[in-house]
Amino acid sequence: MTPTRRAAVLGHPVAHSLSPVLHTAAYRALGLDGWEYTAIDTTIEDLPALVGELDLGWAGLSVTMPLKQAIIPLVDHVEPLAQAVGAVNTVLVGPARCGVTLTGTNTDVYGLVEALREGLGSRDARIENAVVLGGGATAASTLAALAELGCTSPRVLVRSLSRTGGLQEAAARMGVVPRYEVLEAVAAVGALRRADVVVSTMPAHAADPVAHAFATHGGAPQGVLLDVVYDPRPTALSQAWASAGGTVVGGERMLLHQAVEQVRLMTGRTAPLAAMDAALAQALATHPAAR
Repeated sequence: MTPTRRAAVLGHPVAHSLSPVLHTAAYRALGLDGWEYTAIDTTIEDLPALVGELDLGWAGLSVTMPLKQAIIPLVDHVEPLAQAVGAVNTVLVGPARCGVTLTGTNTDVYGLVEALREGLGSRDARIENAVVLGGGATAASTLAALAELGCTSPRVLVRSLSRTGGLQEAAARMGVVPRYEVLEAVAAVGALRRADVVVSTMPAHAADPVAHAFATHGGAPQGVLLDVVYDPRPTALSQAWASAGGTVVGGERMLLHQAVEQVRLMTGRTAPLAAMDAALAQALATHPAAR
């Protein structure tokens, strides 16, 4: 039977994605029997043709790396937050006079805010002192999330200042004024330990030298670490942070909450957080390397 509505996550590679687990669990809990969510391996070169084939049988798309910027010129409208951040991770398909209209939005910021609130233990928590590791698309979403939680001047530690142009432009659009510094693992330990929040947006294993420096130089961190990477799980940085007595929020919590917002936007229904959380826990327990 042909599904009444379709949705999918696009990326390259994407076979590892847990988004189908989360969205399918939501559809089941909401009684949306005709809905289907899949993963479609899509390169930047493949993206225009795939987007061009979307019709009203589609509810929307989740967009992951390396497509979050490439999708922007292919949609009809970009919501202000996604425009400011410079990254679209969600495309909504709606009716138009002739065909469909595509709206790009960003739920990564929502996912980051909710994950950080979990770690901070309060929905009213405010952040004064934050450190961001990395300078890519997720770092831009992180700046927006930190600003929502009260921190508009975080320290951003990157391996190369020459590659922060896009992030600096996004920060300017958002009215955020970060302090950019070159990441030197040993020198960064003190800043990490004193921060209210540390968010690592670095790729898998890229933060391992920081983890080693943190473990070697000791000292208990006072704040919360959110490492958006969760393959391997736990990351070396998460292990070092937890071993020193700090609070760790795994990247799967960001994944969960951004998917919750995607489900709400695509279905028009309140997402079943508990059902999606349970499905995520089961998937991670069954396939620990899943991400």
